[in-house]
Amino acid sequence: GAPLEMSVRGERGSEVVVRDILVGEVWLCSGQSNMEWSLTAILSPIPEILRANDPNLRLFLVPKRTADRPQSDVEAAWKPCDPEAARPFSAVAYYFGSELRKALGVPVGLIESAWGGTRIEPWTPPAGFDAVPELKPILAGLADQVAVYRKDLGLALPAWERWARDSRKAVASGAELPSRPKALVHPLDDPQAPTSLYNGMVHALVPFGLRGAIWYQGESNRNDGLLYEKKMEALIRGWRAVWGMDDLAFGYVQLAPYAYSYLRETPAGDVPDFLRLPLIWEAQLNTLRLPRTGMAVVTDITDLNDIHPRNKKDVGARLALWARAKVYGEGGLVYSGPIFKSMAVAGDKATLSFDHVGGGLISNDGQTLKWFEVAGADRIFYKADAEIAGDTVVVRSAKVAVPAAVRHGWHQLAVPNLANKEGLPASPFRT
Repeated sequence: GAPLEMSVRGERGSEVVVRDILVGEVWLCSGQSNMEWSLTAILSPIPEILRANDPNLRLFLVPKRTADRPQSDVEAAWKPCDPEAARPFSAVAYYFGSELRKALGVPVGLIESAWGGTRIEPWTPPAGFDAVPELKPILAGLADQVAVYRKDLGLALPAWERWARDSRKAVASGAELPSRPKALVHPLDDPQAPTSLYNGMVHALVPFGLRGAIWYQGESNRNDGLLYEKKMEALIRGWRAVWGMDDLAFGYVQLAPYAYSYLRETPAGDVPDFLRLPLIWEAQLNTLRLPRTGMAVVTDITDLNDIHPRNKKDVGARLALWARAKVYGEGGLVYSGPIFKSMAVAGDKATLSFDHVGGGLISNDGQTLKWFEVAGADRIFYKADAEIAGDTVVVRSAKVAVPAAVRHGWHQLAVPNLANKEGLPASPFRT
């Protein structure tokens, strides 16, 4: 409702009054550049910025900062949403919050803590790495780097002490200042170092009461393949641990197709460049196994030549659909596009079943279904014909007598057209 006021009175008559307090739903919004991308950088930004005027939507923008240990505060403040406050704020977060405001009718607070180009490891607290056995070596490696830094610092201190002594004398006498020794850089003074951004940009927010978090990141971890699922798990479990909230909701955006550079040759045992992104898609899809998670698919919201698709409104709205349905229990909402469930083979045809078909499956551009491939036992994939049959898709190729595997949208340039009637696209997958 209306903003509240709180008075705190001391024994000797002193008083502190805190005004303009709202009670509502608070979400942490984090990731790399596609989350950081502000309203100024979307399509037709001026009208959107001028419309951003809702005093019951509050924005909190965390400044970029690395730290070698968890920080207890950040230099930021809550601001009512108006054009000035919204202009530098995350567009995805703004649209997400705006949708929640309309649906819930209560105040919504958004905390943006994002940094373009960063990996997932810097955002993860030690508790997250400890919770995933496969990632414990990351903390061990960081400890080794810090140990080397401490050793080097010990060796460098005499030179710095001489410089400080000689500098004091030079300042007092007006003599020429001595040359400064080479500075040592702490391993955590790096936005890509594990835990560095958690320390500087997230820890100070604990234990602020959150309903959940939304996350848009992964481009900088594109070469991690399926290990990215473990890193997502570490981030989610780590944040839930430090907040002491096992039910902290976590929604995220599956990356959009994009024309990353191609490798001319694939090193032996390595993954072809055009398949690196599909493996991240699969890792993100697999992360839905964790409770209280949700994923927005954006294969149709893309620009293959721009890693920052400008349509952030639909991205935020899809995240809000998940939150409304699964976090706030709003009934009757279709909040996800089709997700592969099972495959049945009869003769030369493979029939695919899906969850989240909504009102039915469609081609979202009115064309025949695209980007389906089928393989036999030899696992050589061929372009396939695909047709919608009720709530299933039937796939076949004249080159494959008995299908053994199907994949959909399995290429970094794939912009598939399978969706449900609610307009939400299917996630890329392989059977």
